[in-house]
Amino acid sequence: MANKESSIAYENLNRRIFPGVGEYGIPRLEAETFDGNCEFVGFNYARGNCRNPEKKAVHFFIDDYQFDALWRNVDRYVDKLRQFQYVLTPDFSTYTDFPKAIQIYNHYRKHWVGAYLQEYGCRVIPTISWSTPESYAWCFDGEPEGGTLAVSSVGCMNSAEKRSLFLSGYAAMVERLHPETIIFYGSVPEECKGNIVRVRAFSDKFKEAVCDGW
Repeated sequence: MANKESSIAYENLNRRIFPGVGEYGIPRLEAETFDGNCEFVGFNYARGNCRNPEKKAVHFFIDDYQFDALWRNVDRYVDKLRQFQYVLTPDFSTYTDFPKAIQIYNHYRKHWVGAYLQEYGCRVIPTISWSTPESYAWCFDGEPEGGTLAVSSVGCMNSAEKRSLFLSGYAAMVERLHPETIIFYGSVPEECKGNIVRVRAFSDKFKEAVCDGW
């Protein structure tokens, strides 16, 4: 059995234990407004020598391994992330073939990091993700109503089943959270409604560059 000191340090609980909401004690995030144009950059770029961070927003629509360091050592990145105009919450994966326990754990980690960054003055925009309709029982816990939310359709449009699951979750998000603005990373299906700010995925920019002869 772990001793008391090591158990307290487990999973960032030595840094902060937030009051939780819902069955799984998910940290609650405060609503944020999106009030201007800015460039969106991935965390893998932002953690380096990124110029003019005050004009950029950091997203996590990249492979999980590229931002797991934020969870493992969040204090290392707080001061850097505070320089950016906005920081989205890390998009830890909730794939449909993941065990439910892992999906909920990733939802918790996303909210813990978001709440921690908000405490340190970052303007945090919640990233919303879901898996199957069963996840609706917990995947919106801790999310603010109104304000700005972010979603990504990358990898969700390459089959009829994935598309259907994405559209169902998107509709549930709008119904439950009533977002003022939705930052949408990737292609936007015509069924998705709302005040949408479109952000082209890196893969789309790359394809466009290739077509232009880059």
